[in-house]
Amino acid sequence: MAGNLLKTSSLSVRTKLLHQMGVSLYNTSHGYHEEEVKKKLQQFPGGSIELQKEDSGIGILTLNNPSKMNAFSGVMMLQLLEKVIELENWTEGKGVIVRGAKNTFCSGSDLNAVKALGTPEASVI
Repeated sequence: MAGNLLKTSSLSVRTKLLHQMGVSLYNTSHGYHEEEVKKKLQQFPGGSIELQKEDSGIGILTLNNPSKMNAFSGVMMLQLLEKVIELENWTEGKGVIVRGAKNTFCSGSDLNAVKALGTPEASVI
């Protein structure tokens, strides 16, 4: 039954079921080890992801790393995961607006983090 739910349910229901069953969202059979990935991403600080929940049921997710045109640092990637889980569990939520701080949406990932994570010696993902 759980297998069928995982195939047919929405992403948030699948995510909740995986969390309840104690299963990681990272599949170790493909070389992903959740704790290793998190440790590696934490090595790239800078910026933040902010979530504001309005009484109207609208969430405002702000990418805040203006010195790098809101490029995602490793820490921001981890914070984004936390905020998405928080939004999935927000029963009053109706929608979300994603924006960047200081009139720039997002320039992508911080290239220093991408370079470091992309080398065979350093890569865990």
